[in-house]
Amino acid sequence: MKNVGIFCGGFSSEYDISVKSATIILNHLPRDKYNPFLVYVNRQGWKAEYQGVLYDVSQDDFSFHTENKKITIDLAHVYIHGNPGENGKLQAYFEMKELPFVNSNALSSELSFDKWFCNQFLRNFDIKVAESVLLLSPENIDTNKIIQQLKLPCFVKPADSGSSYGISKVYEEKELLPAIKNAFKEGKTVVIEAFMDGTEVTCGVYRNDSGLIALPCTEIISETDFFDYEAKYLGKSKEITPARIANELTLNIQEQAKKIYSILQLRSIARIDFIIIGQVPHVIEVNTTPGFSSESIVPKMLESAKIKIADFWGEIYAYETK
Repeated sequence: MKNVGIFCGGFSSEYDISVKSATIILNHLPRDKYNPFLVYVNRQGWKAEYQGVLYDVSQDDFSFHTENKKITIDLAHVYIHGNPGENGKLQAYFEMKELPFVNSNALSSELSFDKWFCNQFLRNFDIKVAESVLLLSPENIDTNKIIQQLKLPCFVKPADSGSSYGISKVYEEKELLPAIKNAFKEGKTVVIEAFMDGTEVTCGVYRNDSGLIALPCTEIISETDFFDYEAKYLGKSKEITPARIANELTLNIQEQAKKIYSILQLRSIARIDFIIIGQVPHVIEVNTTPGFSSESIVPKMLESAKIKIADFWGEIYAYETK
């Protein structure tokens, strides 16, 4: 059996959510083929939780020593929301050290993770995205120029951070600078996006031996002002699967999601978020490590598609490790 290290935690504010997601995956992996365990990542190092005990993991040969034996990780599965997993840093290290992993590769992960670069890249393939402005520094910002270009309201987001923290919806010019400073606390760059008034839907995509599979779309109705941390993880949203949209539009979104998955050369599961304006889907962002806790959307998509979580990960692992 392969020893599978499911890497979770990380350096971002989404540490606890990552652990929840990784635990769900751990509990559903086929034990006849894999010997899985969590590997907690923080700035002090890596620790594997094996049979209820924490062990230091070598970052050189990916091994740890129990009282009885040495265990070496044969396969990594990175499920860190944010730095250093979702942004591809761990994957780059694994590529260099030739450790196989389940996720999208380093380049695909880094490109998808940065909201600005990803959307500008996708724009070249005739994929609709929001009008936006990139900020490299919180200093010397011309708020009037930004508002003239994007109008109000607008969204302020860390461009190179996760999708749950540091995001603000700005209604008045006086709110813009505080929102920008708040976003810079979470990321090194900030993107300001024009508000798109429409129906928010999201679609999960993965690949198995049969090819690309698009899951049922989910419609998101947030009780908060937008789909923020409270809406995602504290039950402050209504998520309807399948989405209440026409079949033709559903198929269009699923095809767009698969197209984006292919263009970005993604692997494993990805979730692409859209806003439908009129009948035209616009991409909000691409998630290569979408939440997989009990409150998350992808497990609900699987339930709607009548796909068992164990079968889902079993198919992905079988494809990625053949």
